[in-house]
Amino acid sequence: MTLKFMTAGESHGPAVTAILEGIPAGLKLGVSRVDVELARRQKGFGAGGRMKIERDKVQILSGIMDGKTIGMPISLLVENLNHKQWKRKETDPMTAPRPGHADLTGAVKYGYKDLRPSLERASARETTMRVAVGAICKQFLAEFGIVVGGYVKSIGQVDAQFNGSKYKDRFEAAEKNDLRCPDVDAAEMMRAAIQQTIQEKNTLGGVIEIIALNVPIGLGSFAQWDTRLEAKLAQAMMSVQAIKGVEIGDAFANARLPGTQAHDAIVLKPSTLNLQRSTNRAGGIEGGISNGQPIVIRAAMKPIASTLTPQKTVDLAAGEETVTTYERSDFCPVPRAVPVLEAMIAFVLADALIAKLGGDSLAEMLPRFETLRKATLDDLKMDNQTHIFWK
Repeated sequence: MTLKFMTAGESHGPAVTAILEGIPAGLKLGVSRVDVELARRQKGFGAGGRMKIERDKVQILSGIMDGKTIGMPISLLVENLNHKQWKRKETDPMTAPRPGHADLTGAVKYGYKDLRPSLERASARETTMRVAVGAICKQFLAEFGIVVGGYVKSIGQVDAQFNGSKYKDRFEAAEKNDLRCPDVDAAEMMRAAIQQTIQEKNTLGGVIEIIALNVPIGLGSFAQWDTRLEAKLAQAMMSVQAIKGVEIGDAFANARLPGTQAHDAIVLKPSTLNLQRSTNRAGGIEGGISNGQPIVIRAAMKPIASTLTPQKTVDLAAGEETVTTYERSDFCPVPRAVPVLEAMIAFVLADALIAKLGGDSLAEMLPRFETLRKATLDDLKMDNQTHIFWK
């Protein structure tokens, strides 16, 4: 991996931090654009009380001089305003693990004597720094015309209908309501479903669609299992809290079709000698490599596990069955998860692009990008000869 990042910090600790390494020198970095992405993460109908407390603003501590990246590790910090309510506070023991959380598995793995350390690090508060990292990656990709956007496709039983609308129009429409859904009618039904869920002291999940536009052909590889682009994208999506399923393109629908109906025919545009597709069932990736079509990814987010309605569990200290105690959380995290997933996709694509282009500065990379091979007959000269490949 040419690009890497690491996050640190607990949900109610002093701050959450990240270090991003591998961004080339010369990228003009807008800190305000990072804060815009952080604000997007905090907004969404169905959010819990924590978002009324935090006002996330990033501090960039290294890797930037005179407003531009210098090719060195970029360190980022966001303070936890809620920390002051926990500092020096005597905290009641947490001994009853919540189903669906890392409470029990973390205690078994690390030998905790209290369940809170699991909660603190496994918390989605950590995604604050993923969004900050992703905001930088988005700015890098924008230098090459690559755009990453997303929106809510469904919440609970409510599905949005897009009727062939352009992806950029969907991105813009999604930001005009707090459900992050481009379909206004569906958004109102989603709102009603979440309101009912809140009244019922329950939670809802849904499906999020992330799109990457203007991605060049040739990112990723089929050379090894861990170099396939869809494998990296799937891992990035699945690493986000509460994401339990991912599909690239029309994967699950394609599984029900015969092969002649599941793929994207290749056609020739005579005027330009370009190879083109009239469909995008593959979701922009073939054989582990981007094919120039929009990259389309959907992620299934489970209903969040912290519910006001108690669930059955066992008190580990008492050794008796009991019910869960509610920890403050979202009722529906789906709208707020959109910028988190965008950030992870932007990171993977930035990494793949840097690997493809090479170089230590933006000035080196931009000319190389312009010379990338394209899907045209001129760029695909075949010798049309017989070969003996193994002698």
